[in-house]
Formats: sequence, C-alpha cells, structure tokens
Amino acid sequence: MNDIVIDVNNVTIRFNLASEKVDNLKEYFVKLVKRELLFQEFLAVKDASFQIRKGESWALVGSNGSGKSTLLKAICGILKPYRGTISVNGAISPLLELGAGFDMNLTAKENIYLNGTVLGHSKKYIQKHFDEIVEFSELQNFLNSPVKNFSSGMRARLGFAIATTVQPDILIVDEILAVGDYAFQQKCLKRMNEMMNGGTTLLFVSHSINQVRTLCKHAIWIDQGTIQKKGEVNEVCDAYMDMMEKKQKK
Repeated sequence: MNDIVIDVNNVTIRFNLASEKVDNLKEYFVKLVKRELLFQEFLAVKDASFQIRKGESWALVGSNGSGKSTLLKAICGILKPYRGTISVNGAISPLLELGAGFDMNLTAKENIYLNGTVLGHSKKYIQKHFDEIVEFSELQNFLNSPVKNFSSGMRARLGFAIATTVQPDILIVDEILAVGDYAFQQKCLKRMNEMMNGGTTLLFVSHSINQVRTLCKHAIWIDQGTIQKKGEVNEVCDAYMDMMEKKQKK
C-alpha cells in the first residue's frame, strides 16, 4: 500500500514581476493590451522534490523570501507549478495566513460558520462543534465583536481552533503560532502532537527552530527557492543555523 501523502516532483514556481514603473491602473491596462508591458521572470521555487509519508512531521526552514510559503500554497492547490507535479493524497486543513478565510467586518461567531464552510464543513457539523471551537480559542467574551477589532493573536486563536476541530489527513501550518502568547502556543503544540499521534501528517513552517526541533522529525531547508538539505530535523536545522551564523559574521 502506498503511504505517500505528499509527492512534490521537480516543482518550479514562477512569477512575472513588472520590470517598469506604471503610475496608474489605466496606463497598466493600455500597455498590457498593446503588449508593451515588460515583465521580469522570478523563480520563487526551483526544481523542488520530496515525498512525505502518512503520519510524518516535516518542517520547512529558511529565511524570509526563501520560498517556503509559496511551496505550501502550491501543495494546497492555491498556486499552480510552472513545471513539475504535486500529488496530494488526503484532506488538507491549511493554516497559511493570519485571517485567511475571515471576513473582518463579521463577528467572531459569524466567522466561525464562514471559515468552517470554507474548510468544507457543513452547518450541522459547525453547530455540533461550536462550543468546542469557542472553548479552545478562549474567546467566549468576544463572540459578538467584529474580527477587525481583534489582535493578531486573537485571530490566530480563532483560526487554529476552527482548522483543528476536525482530524485532518494533513495539517499545514505556516507561522500561525508566531503571534500567539506562550501559553496558547503550548496549547496549540499539544493539540498538534495529539493529532499526529492520531495519524495526521504535519507540514510546518516556523522561524522558531526550537519549535521545529520539538515538533518535527524531518526538515527541509530552502534558500532562494532551492532545497539545500532535507532529512532528519536536527541535521537540517544544524546546517541551516551554521549558514545563518556565518552570514551574520560577514
């Protein structure tokens, strides 16, 4: 039986960056129609390949702009690779960006239903688990407040509580814990460990190397879109940290 749940095969992700200054939207469309708008090719991810098996815990490490979040978005189906293929076997519960799936003008209560629907849950399912979501997020006193008035930590609490109510096949977490307080981070880490013990596969991005070492058994180091090293978490993190220290000394 094939237990590979994520298969990334020679994936390259390309963006087109405008190489000239356009002062307004009208000028942009005029140049676009006349084919006078020049673009510069930018490869955010270059020939990335790796496989993740069911129940494994993997981290992506690297500096800002290295391509980690771009690769996660491609795995979730938000971005399409320019070259290569990505195969995913299982339901994904993604926590990619703070506030993604929220309507900032709606209340926390309304957003629980909205965000739950975005994640594919029925209204009946959300009603059944509503109290559990509220209890985990610790936002009982703010259910009727618009999410736009929430701090980044409160939005993180709400998003994480909704996304982890179900036991997903694959949980993808991108820096969502960076904005929470220490107590809530520990609470989230405990829930993720429980989910992994139940068979959930984890793909985790964090600048906290301590969190990466604690939570994950494997890691991939990406630098400027290219995978530099992959394998056992401590070996990869050690290589990445050595490189960072050498850069700082220059």
